[in-house]
Amino acid sequence: MPFRVIQWATGAMGRSALHSVLTRPELELAGVLVRDPAKVGKDAGELAGLCPVGVACTGDPGEVLAMDADCVLHMPLPAAFFGPNRAADLETICALLASGKNVITTTGLVYPQSYGQGVVDRIETACAAGGATLHGTGINPGFMSDFLPLALTGLSDRIDHVYVRESSDFRGHRSREVVVDLMGFTRTVEEYTEAVRPYRAFQRSLFGESVQLVADALGVRLDDVEERDEYEVAAGEFEIAAGTVRKGTVCGSRWIFSGLVRGRPFMTIEVIFEADAARVTRWPDPGFSVHIQGVPQMTLTVEEISHGLAAAAVHAVNAVPAVCAAPPGIRTLLDLPLIIPRGAVRVM
Repeated sequence: MPFRVIQWATGAMGRSALHSVLTRPELELAGVLVRDPAKVGKDAGELAGLCPVGVACTGDPGEVLAMDADCVLHMPLPAAFFGPNRAADLETICALLASGKNVITTTGLVYPQSYGQGVVDRIETACAAGGATLHGTGINPGFMSDFLPLALTGLSDRIDHVYVRESSDFRGHRSREVVVDLMGFTRTVEEYTEAVRPYRAFQRSLFGESVQLVADALGVRLDDVEERDEYEVAAGEFEIAAGTVRKGTVCGSRWIFSGLVRGRPFMTIEVIFEADAARVTRWPDPGFSVHIQGVPQMTLTVEEISHGLAAAAVHAVNAVPAVCAAPPGIRTLLDLPLIIPRGAVRVM
């Protein structure tokens, strides 16, 4: 029997996940929640660029809560930054879990333990009520900043420092909510400086999850997670998919998150966002790098992924069978078997 899946939100990543669900024989679409009123009532297949599948999109969360499904792919823009109620995502996730549905979310919760016992208890109570499981895959951070470093440490005899660099190019990203409202690109320096404080807290909480997860997995007790950031302004005007970047406006940012032990970094995540990598040359080109300093020394480099949002989406989709098979409760990547996308390989 295929797993019945609900797609919660259909932005750029949500549509990619929806397309994947509809093309996987082991998955069956049970419902779709949309935010845009213009999408309500539309066939989910057409929304994903496929033939009609007979599942109409709804804008009513209550209708989704009442649906019969095995798993919800929860992929809205994070309420912790965009919503008036910063706890809205946690409230929604707990309601879905209590209704008996497993949840895979990209809004964070890669490692809920980093938020304290109160959040953990709240989620575990909802899981127990519905006999359901929560797993966070994240977008950024997620996978590159926790899964890959831990995989490499399996080859280590001694670990002195774990370093991860993620560099992303947003030239082709069409969402103004992400590129302008979240990243701050195209804003004046004054606008960016005013908006960066809440964004800084949001970033620190997300990347702090990955740093804490890796440290806990390796048995390292962190004293603190430190953050610092800087931005770059455009030397001239240029166009990106989300709009016009004018001379003197923000076109890139660099973030450093360090997990400290006795004042020294044990794990460092460097994150670079560029409005157009060809125009922002101050920092490294798009791609991913993991460096383990210790015995032995190891460096793993991944060149730019052609469709980063698609990768983040299918990372969540591929987790559906493992999450549905897991015991109720919070399940991080440390608790699940290696996620292998059965049925995803197509021999030409």
